[in-house]
Amino acid sequence: MAADLLERLKKSPVLCDGAMGTLLYSKGVFINRCYDELNLSQPELIRGIHHEYLQAGAEVIETNTFGGNFFRLERHGMENKVREINLAGAHLARDAAKSFDVWVAGAVGPLGIRIEPLGKTSFAEARAAFREQIEALIEGGVNVLVMETFGYVEELHQAILAARDVDPKIPVVAQVTVDEDSNCLDGSTPETFAPRLEDWGADVIGCNCSVGPVAMLEAMERVRAATSLPLSAQPNAGIPRSVEGRNIYLCSPEYMASYARKFVTAGVRLIGGCCGSTPDHIRVMKSALRAGEARAKTVAAKAKSDAATVAAAAAPLAERSHIGAKLASGEFITMVEIVPPKGTDIRKEVEGSRFLKSVGVDGINIPDSPRASARMSNQALSLLIQREVGIETILHYTCRDRNVLCIQSDLLGAAATGLRNLICITGDPPKMGSYPDATAVFDVDAIGLVNIVHNLNRGLDIGGNAIGAGTSFVIGVGANPGVSNLDEEVRRFEYKVEAGAEFAVTQPVFDLSLLEAFLRRIEHCRIPVVAGIWPLLSARNAEFMKNELRVSVPDPVLQRMSSAATPEAAREEGIAIAREMLIAVRGLVQGAQISAPQGKYSSAVDVLEALGGSSSSAAVI
Repeated sequence: MAADLLERLKKSPVLCDGAMGTLLYSKGVFINRCYDELNLSQPELIRGIHHEYLQAGAEVIETNTFGGNFFRLERHGMENKVREINLAGAHLARDAAKSFDVWVAGAVGPLGIRIEPLGKTSFAEARAAFREQIEALIEGGVNVLVMETFGYVEELHQAILAARDVDPKIPVVAQVTVDEDSNCLDGSTPETFAPRLEDWGADVIGCNCSVGPVAMLEAMERVRAATSLPLSAQPNAGIPRSVEGRNIYLCSPEYMASYARKFVTAGVRLIGGCCGSTPDHIRVMKSALRAGEARAKTVAAKAKSDAATVAAAAAPLAERSHIGAKLASGEFITMVEIVPPKGTDIRKEVEGSRFLKSVGVDGINIPDSPRASARMSNQALSLLIQREVGIETILHYTCRDRNVLCIQSDLLGAAATGLRNLICITGDPPKMGSYPDATAVFDVDAIGLVNIVHNLNRGLDIGGNAIGAGTSFVIGVGANPGVSNLDEEVRRFEYKVEAGAEFAVTQPVFDLSLLEAFLRRIEHCRIPVVAGIWPLLSARNAEFMKNELRVSVPDPVLQRMSSAATPEAAREEGIAIAREMLIAVRGLVQGAQISAPQGKYSSAVDVLEALGGSSSSAAVI
């Protein structure tokens, strides 16, 4: 098992767990306690935290023994319990991991004292203290040693020597902590400490703690240039900020996940979190790494030259669907969103679709359990509406609930039953919805999903194998012109287009300047854009959009909605605002998706009247 880790690191990234101390503190254990001693006094607490990380997707869990050496335990009067505490820590982690195919890492931190030449403790004494701890960890059955948060490289040297004294073959991950200039506390630079750690016998070299993802990524890029060994990175969830006397780590799980991908690109193979990171961070990081692996496999599949798996050309866009034909010809398309019911009665949705077809709407856009709510399958509703009404549907397809096997099965089934139009999205996390404890999958994100659909259109499965005739999906994606980090949104949009996206639908637009700025930024990778239009129902609805869904709603719009004296007046004002926005975007985009809040389909039609005559007859300018 131990050797397997080093072999695995050569092939693909491995995800470590996150902070132990952060979770203990959040569960009411004060910082003046000896956290390592909890292995003896509160074993279920420690075992439970290991389980949380394992269930979040960690492939390596570290023992609760960071401070389990003689000198740190001496501060608590427990210097005679070094073996007992470390042995218990190893047993707890192994017990938690017994149902999972993971590695158990023995956590070894610095001694917490100064050693020579800066302190009175000699190298030999330091080496002996590390040896005592490591002997107990290896006796307890750990597969690997993770030496972490060392600010002084020579102290880390003594820890590595101690490990080799005990077991010359056990893999050693040697991690230093660095400042924002990428230097250790003793001034060692990556160009200095990386080759030294390699010479001393470390198997994996990396950084942890101290700084957040940005500064650590810069450090790891310099480490990569100085060594050929596998690299590890376990950043804090940002630099802590003092809030009402408490240190709070502010990096979101999604932000940490975005940097997990960047670490992999920089050559890091063992990735995890340190202070401030939680199972939520690890769970989202796991999804990001899975998505990256899926994209890499898709790219590899494209490169196959075997004649049996040569991709066929996808059917021309104009031949795939009515929506595809209008997109190909440059006509303005109109869609109205219909949300699936929470039960099985679809009469309202079917009648609403007939009404919308009668006024010239091109397609019915059906979301996939929006905001992580439990609703009827949108794929089933799409099929029923197409069959009973005779109007095309645009199927939202999310990655949240499906692994890649299910994704392929679903999409092949959708193609066989006549569904042709997709919007590929990552999906809202379960914690947003009615069942926050539900498990998300996220094998891939929207980019990876587009890759999968694009290959299916060319007659290839997720492994790059020929499947016969390709599917005929028109591939749409989401876009958010009002997101706070527009650079990241544009970057992801570029990837989506590169993967095979053929049109995009935006989040609701209330601020024309943001849409214009977004369109300018994507001019180099422009595909047809369909603007989201939302007729607001009330001032409260506007505030919800702005503050909870993070849609950009300008203050003048909020003021107009707040000025409405009655609910009916508010509805009319919301329709008026939506009409104004539809007219404003008409010459900028190639279509509009009109939402129907609370199933008020007449509101959507009232908005579409702003186009005049047939809602879908004019060509885009």
